[in-house]
Parts: sequence; C-alpha cells; structure tokens
Amino acid sequence: MSIDGSWKIIVNSPMGKQESTLELKADGATLLGTQSAQGGTSDIKDGKVDGDKVTWSNAITTPFPMTLEFTGTVAGDTLNGSVKAGAFGSFPFEGARV
Repeated sequence: MSIDGSWKIIVNSPMGKQESTLELKADGATLLGTQSAQGGTSDIKDGKVDGDKVTWSNAITTPFPMTLEFTGTVAGDTLNGSVKAGAFGSFPFEGARV
C-alpha cells in the first residue's frame, strides 16, 4: 500500500493526545515529507519505507526539545505504530489518510 499522501496522526502521550499532520511521499525505499504540529512544520528525517513498514524522525521544540522516532505500519488508509520520545519512553499513535 502506498504511503503517499496526507495523514492525520494522534500520539497518545502522558500529556494527552498530540495531533499532527503528515505530508508523505515514497521515493523508492526513502520516505520524504513534512510533519506539522502545534503551529510549526518541519521536514521529516531518516525516512524509510519497507513494504508496509515506515520509519522517520522529527525534531521538535515544543513542549520540550527532543527528537521523536516514529515506526509504523500502513494498512489501507490507516497508519498505526509507536513513537519513541527520548527519555520519556514510547507511546502508541494511530492515524488516517485525509
């Protein structure tokens, strides 16, 4: 299933649900795109696609400066997985194509 397109994901963190929007495009095994949340947009880093598995990272500054590391699985119009938030641990996320 293609990862290309717009996605809305929600991370279930200890600070409550954190929503972001992804614009993603696969270029072979490389995942390119942007992630927007809390009024800011940044390019994703280290994006990879392997079949229905995707990984990427994103540096954030709010609420704390850290790098978020996402691992997910695409199934049709859903994108679900987990995000590692530095020393804060890992949290599940769920998403849908928009």
